[in-house]
Amino acid sequence: MSMKKGKKILSECIRMVLLLVAVSIVAFILITKAPIDPLVSYIGTNSTLSTEAKQEIAQYWGLNDPLPQRFLTWAGHVLKGDFGTSITYKKPVIEVIKSRFLYSGILMLLAWVLSGVLGFVLGVICGLRQGGIFDRIIKLICFILKSAPTFWIGILVLTVFSVQLGWFPIGMAAPAGKLAADVTIGDRIYHLILPVLTLTVVNISEVVLYTRQKMIEIINQDFILYAKARGESLWQIVRRHVLRNIALPAITVQFASFSELFGGMALAENVFAYPGIGTATTAAAMNADVPLLLGIALFSAIFVFIGNLIANILYGIFDPRTREEAGDA
Repeated sequence: MSMKKGKKILSECIRMVLLLVAVSIVAFILITKAPIDPLVSYIGTNSTLSTEAKQEIAQYWGLNDPLPQRFLTWAGHVLKGDFGTSITYKKPVIEVIKSRFLYSGILMLLAWVLSGVLGFVLGVICGLRQGGIFDRIIKLICFILKSAPTFWIGILVLTVFSVQLGWFPIGMAAPAGKLAADVTIGDRIYHLILPVLTLTVVNISEVVLYTRQKMIEIINQDFILYAKARGESLWQIVRRHVLRNIALPAITVQFASFSELFGGMALAENVFAYPGIGTATTAAAMNADVPLLLGIALFSAIFVFIGNLIANILYGIFDPRTREEAGDA
């Protein structure tokens, strides 16, 4: 069994490499085919470099070569850890991604945990109260949230809690005009509340609906009816028999939602002017920052793939049908 698990993980890693190659090729072609001068995008429109220096840069990155050769040149530098320099932030691309992901990582982690916990609890309650008023209201809200754009929800939250009520700041990760050394943890948390709330609301629907459906399926099983016949209370049935059967599938769904969470995070960050990967992507696109755009494309693919990989591994471990199929094979 362990050998089979190892082969599965190895095959997933091979898939990740192939995915990164595909993403690199597609992203490189799309960006280079855009109406952007690659040399200008690298050195900036206001560059004062001499003609000789520009030629050296063009030769270093192979900007005058045919497209396939340019891709191989860029890929060769990337394999060496050289993603180029961001013209937007005047720093190496890898440093920009690291610093920006620190902000985005905290935002996504908090929203991921909150949406998972709250979604699971609401799903369990809806499953137990199937057809009731609470169940109907929560389902309706979930369907509305699933169809609502992230930026619209962010603007709504910003309008209500920041503009009308004045409870929270308009945006950013720290108070405007305050030195970085003077920013406290309380300031950081205060500015995180609305972005986290927005991402939590956006990503909670799938967990609620999935948990609710699994709850309904399990509560109607024969072993649950047998537990009721033995005189177990509703809470005892949920605690002893139900939660362990729906908790791990719900966690698997949460890991599989990494791609949606990442996309929602990018939009939410722009609404709240939060200095993460999302705002960096927008700034790179506005400034034709090709090195940063390509770096973020690769990073995004890796991030989403890791989430899906964890989901697949958990599904394979905890789903009995998957284990049986693996055993038969």
